[in-house]
Amino acid sequence: MKKLFLLMICLSGCTLIFGQTFSSKEERLEWWKDARFGMFIHWGPVSLKGTEISWSRGGTGIPIAEYDSLYKQFNPVKFDADAWVKLAKAAGMKYIVFTSKHHDGFCMWNTKYTGHNIMNSPFHRDVMKELAAACKKEGMALGFYHSTCDWYNPDFPLTSPGGNVRRETSNLEKYTMYLKNESAEIIRNYGPLLVMWYDVPQEFDSIRGQGVIDYIRKIQLDILVNDRTGAKGDFDTPEQRIGAFQISRPWETCMTIATQWAWKPDDKVKSLEECLHTLIRSAGGDGNLLFNVGPDQYGNIEPLQADRLLEMGKWLQKYGYTIYGTRGGPFKPADWGVSTRKGNKIWIHILKWSASSNELVLPDIGMDIIKCNLAGGGKVKFTRKNGSYILEFERRQFQPINTIIEIEVAGKATDIKPMDFGSQSVN
Repeated sequence: MKKLFLLMICLSGCTLIFGQTFSSKEERLEWWKDARFGMFIHWGPVSLKGTEISWSRGGTGIPIAEYDSLYKQFNPVKFDADAWVKLAKAAGMKYIVFTSKHHDGFCMWNTKYTGHNIMNSPFHRDVMKELAAACKKEGMALGFYHSTCDWYNPDFPLTSPGGNVRRETSNLEKYTMYLKNESAEIIRNYGPLLVMWYDVPQEFDSIRGQGVIDYIRKIQLDILVNDRTGAKGDFDTPEQRIGAFQISRPWETCMTIATQWAWKPDDKVKSLEECLHTLIRSAGGDGNLLFNVGPDQYGNIEPLQADRLLEMGKWLQKYGYTIYGTRGGPFKPADWGVSTRKGNKIWIHILKWSASSNELVLPDIGMDIIKCNLAGGGKVKFTRKNGSYILEFERRQFQPINTIIEIEVAGKATDIKPMDFGSQSVN
């Protein structure tokens, strides 16, 4: 009976995942936007060397033959999918995107389309199967990063170093089918999925890229796809930078918690302030943050990275209501802060206040302010003058990383047209 129920859901175009049913791609996209925060994981045999995944293949990095043979030594005996997912959950992350295949062509699952995969390593375990099971158990949404290009596959026209060398012979049509088959296999084996996150299309134009999207949507109608198949997809992906304020199209900043995507010995981890400001500024611009960790050769997420994520989770336990389910604005990001909104509430996140004044001047938002206070406690006095609102607060109540002013308005905050804070905001 349970199997029949699930089959009926799939046939009706709905997908059941982490306790929720989505009847359309648009509905799933709204869930994703509300989630705001996800974990990116770059991992593979290259962790044995501690160099960057794929980009260190050939050239001045690791000789191609040596790089391609690393999997023969890859045995991450401390890999624990449950521990990874529990860490993401404790960090306040709502979804995980894992590298099924990077540009180096190595596949981290039990695929029938190439022998260059995890099952032929000493580890001989399907890490994606274990990760999918752990996500299901913990109610964590799951997606996979899958490189559009493939510098290992002889049918792809370009190869290492850096995808800058053109092969004498190749077959892009055959490779395209290979990419489609791999993608379909992943969705069938480990889905339903939140997203297929492609990367570096190179030889793929918008028509070829859209063909990949159309193909996988025959398998899972509501799956999300990013903008790196060569086609536009469902959302933009600014990399290693916070996206600009944009409410017309969804976006997600992808960024490393350290300096390298894959594990690097003694890599420098960003401070808690840098990490939280990245998340808050992303939400203030109406975008998500996909924050990357790089497990080591044994399968451990480095303690420094894990500890920083747990610190972020502790902050989100207290103030996550100003991030999750919100939309950016109505005030466009400024150097000193951003705003988020939901229902009849606006939250102004003061991230860097250098002015001597204790006043914040807001332009006319087109509706009355009913109440104003500091999130977590503390009063904010507000008065109206010439159509603007002047907010007065006590500097001693400022928080070291983010001080949040909560404003209740007489209407729906998302109805307010985006506007600048105004030059008077910081005196």
